[in-house]
Amino acid sequence: MKRLVLAVALLAVALPAGAQNASQIARVRGGASCPGCNLFQGDFTGLERAGLNLSGARLRQSELALVVLNRANLSRADLRDVNAYGGVFGGASFAGANLTNASFVGAYLEGANFSGASLAGANFSGAEMATARGLSQSRLNQACGDAATRLPAGLHIPTC
Repeated sequence: MKRLVLAVALLAVALPAGAQNASQIARVRGGASCPGCNLFQGDFTGLERAGLNLSGARLRQSELALVVLNRANLSRADLRDVNAYGGVFGGASFAGANLTNASFVGAYLEGANFSGASLAGANFSGAEMATARGLSQSRLNQACGDAATRLPAGLHIPTC
Protein backbone atom coordinates (compact mmCIF):
# COMPACT_ATOMS: atom_id res chain seq x y z
CA MET A 1 0.00 0.00 0.00
CA LYS A 2 2.87 2.36 0.82
CA ARG A 3 4.35 1.71 -2.62
CA LEU A 4 1.06 2.57 -4.30
CA VAL A 5 0.78 5.83 -2.38
CA LEU A 6 4.40 6.66 -3.22
CA ALA A 7 3.87 5.83 -6.90
CA VAL A 8 0.77 8.06 -7.10
CA ALA A 9 2.62 10.89 -5.33
CA LEU A 10 5.56 10.65 -7.74
CA LEU A 11 3.25 10.60 -10.74
CA ALA A 12 1.44 13.70 -9.49
CA VAL A 13 4.75 15.54 -9.18
CA ALA A 14 5.94 14.42 -12.62
CA LEU A 15 2.84 15.55 -14.52
CA PRO A 16 2.55 19.25 -15.43
CA ALA A 17 -0.25 20.92 -13.51
CA GLY A 18 -2.83 22.36 -15.87
CA ALA A 19 -0.84 21.92 -19.07
CA GLN A 20 -1.88 23.93 -22.09
CA ASN A 21 -4.66 22.92 -24.43
CA ALA A 22 -3.20 22.96 -27.95
CA SER A 23 -6.57 22.92 -29.73
CA GLN A 24 -7.82 25.91 -27.72
CA ILE A 25 -4.57 27.80 -28.42
CA ALA A 26 -4.96 27.06 -32.15
CA ARG A 27 -8.56 28.36 -32.10
CA VAL A 28 -7.47 31.65 -30.52
CA ARG A 29 -4.54 31.98 -32.92
CA GLY A 30 -7.15 31.71 -35.65
CA GLY A 31 -9.05 34.63 -34.14
CA ALA A 32 -11.80 32.79 -32.21
CA SER A 33 -12.94 33.88 -28.77
CA CYS A 34 -12.37 31.33 -26.05
CA PRO A 35 -13.68 32.40 -22.63
CA GLY A 36 -12.43 30.22 -19.78
CA CYS A 37 -9.94 28.37 -21.99
CA ASN A 38 -6.58 26.98 -20.89
CA LEU A 39 -4.09 28.93 -23.01
CA PHE A 40 -1.13 28.41 -20.67
CA GLN A 41 2.18 29.33 -22.35
CA GLY A 42 0.48 29.98 -25.69
CA ASP A 43 2.31 32.03 -28.30
CA PHE A 44 -0.02 34.67 -29.72
CA THR A 45 2.68 37.03 -31.00
CA GLY A 46 1.27 39.47 -33.54
CA LEU A 47 -2.36 38.31 -33.21
CA GLU A 48 -4.81 40.97 -34.42
CA ARG A 49 -8.43 40.58 -33.35
CA ALA A 50 -10.73 43.34 -32.07
CA GLY A 51 -13.30 42.35 -29.46
CA LEU A 52 -11.75 38.95 -28.66
CA ASN A 53 -13.37 37.37 -25.57
CA LEU A 54 -10.84 35.61 -23.34
CA SER A 55 -12.60 36.33 -20.06
CA GLY A 56 -11.58 33.93 -17.33
CA ALA A 57 -8.97 32.31 -19.60
CA ARG A 58 -5.67 31.00 -18.28
CA LEU A 59 -2.99 32.84 -20.24
CA ARG A 60 -0.23 32.48 -17.67
CA GLN A 61 3.28 32.74 -19.18
CA SER A 62 1.82 33.40 -22.63
CA GLU A 63 3.45 35.47 -25.33
CA LEU A 64 1.30 38.47 -26.25
CA ALA A 65 4.03 40.62 -27.80
CA LEU A 66 2.93 42.99 -30.55
CA VAL A 67 -0.71 41.84 -30.43
CA VAL A 68 -3.54 44.18 -31.42
CA LEU A 69 -6.44 43.27 -29.16
CA ASN A 70 -8.51 46.43 -29.01
CA ARG A 71 -11.71 46.06 -26.96
CA ALA A 72 -10.67 42.54 -25.89
CA ASN A 73 -12.40 41.06 -22.85
CA LEU A 74 -9.65 39.77 -20.56
CA SER A 75 -11.66 40.20 -17.38
CA ARG A 76 -10.84 37.68 -14.63
CA ALA A 77 -8.12 36.19 -16.87
CA ASP A 78 -4.92 34.72 -15.42
CA LEU A 79 -2.26 36.88 -17.06
CA ARG A 80 0.54 36.16 -14.61
CA ASP A 81 4.00 36.35 -16.14
CA VAL A 82 2.75 37.22 -19.66
CA ASN A 83 4.92 39.15 -22.08
CA ALA A 84 2.72 41.78 -23.72
CA TYR A 85 5.60 43.92 -25.02
CA GLY A 86 4.33 46.53 -27.47
CA GLY A 87 0.80 45.14 -27.38
CA VAL A 88 -2.18 47.30 -28.32
CA PHE A 89 -5.09 46.89 -25.90
CA GLY A 90 -7.16 50.02 -26.50
CA GLY A 91 -10.43 49.83 -24.58
CA ALA A 92 -9.69 46.29 -23.36
CA SER A 93 -11.09 45.02 -20.07
CA PHE A 94 -8.66 43.65 -17.50
CA ALA A 95 -11.29 43.93 -14.74
CA GLY A 96 -10.52 41.43 -11.98
CA ALA A 97 -7.61 39.96 -13.97
CA ASN A 98 -4.38 38.77 -12.39
CA LEU A 99 -1.48 40.65 -14.03
CA THR A 100 1.13 39.62 -11.43
CA ASN A 101 4.64 39.95 -12.90
CA ALA A 102 3.25 40.68 -16.37
CA SER A 103 5.29 42.81 -18.79
CA PHE A 104 3.37 45.52 -20.62
CA VAL A 105 6.52 47.40 -21.66
CA GLY A 106 5.64 49.85 -24.42
CA ALA A 107 2.01 48.71 -24.51
CA TYR A 108 -0.92 50.88 -25.59
CA LEU A 109 -3.56 50.65 -22.88
CA GLU A 110 -5.63 53.79 -23.49
CA GLY A 111 -9.22 53.35 -22.32
CA ALA A 112 -8.44 49.93 -20.77
CA ASN A 113 -10.34 48.96 -17.62
CA PHE A 114 -8.22 47.76 -14.68
CA SER A 115 -10.97 47.70 -12.02
CA GLY A 116 -10.06 45.10 -9.40
CA ALA A 117 -7.03 43.85 -11.36
CA SER A 118 -3.98 42.59 -9.47
CA LEU A 119 -0.92 44.54 -10.66
CA ALA A 120 1.73 43.17 -8.25
CA GLY A 121 5.11 43.16 -9.99
CA ALA A 122 3.67 44.24 -13.37
CA ASN A 123 6.00 46.32 -15.55
CA PHE A 124 4.35 49.21 -17.39
CA SER A 125 7.54 50.95 -18.56
CA GLY A 126 6.74 53.17 -21.53
CA ALA A 127 3.07 52.17 -21.49
CA GLU A 128 0.43 54.60 -22.74
CA MET A 129 -2.40 54.44 -20.21
CA ALA A 130 -3.38 58.07 -19.53
CA THR A 131 -7.06 57.31 -20.16
CA ALA A 132 -7.10 53.89 -18.47
CA ARG A 133 -9.88 53.35 -15.94
CA GLY A 134 -10.06 51.55 -12.62
CA LEU A 135 -6.49 52.28 -11.54
CA SER A 136 -5.74 53.18 -7.94
CA GLN A 137 -2.57 54.53 -6.40
CA SER A 138 -2.39 51.61 -3.96
CA ARG A 139 -2.43 49.05 -6.81
CA LEU A 140 0.00 51.07 -8.94
CA ASN A 141 2.37 51.13 -5.96
CA GLN A 142 2.71 47.35 -6.42
CA ALA A 143 3.68 47.72 -10.10
CA CYS A 144 6.49 49.63 -11.79
CA GLY A 145 7.15 51.82 -14.78
CA ASP A 146 9.47 54.57 -15.94
CA ALA A 147 9.48 58.24 -16.92
CA ALA A 148 7.84 57.36 -20.24
CA THR A 149 4.83 55.65 -18.60
CA ARG A 150 1.70 57.76 -19.16
CA LEU A 151 -0.88 57.51 -16.37
CA PRO A 152 -4.16 59.25 -15.53
CA ALA A 153 -3.72 62.64 -13.86
CA GLY A 154 -2.79 62.46 -10.21
CA LEU A 155 -1.39 58.92 -10.32
CA HIS A 156 2.24 57.84 -10.37
CA ILE A 157 4.11 54.55 -10.53
CA PRO A 158 7.35 53.42 -8.86
CA THR A 159 10.38 53.14 -11.11
CA CYS A 160 11.44 49.66 -12.16
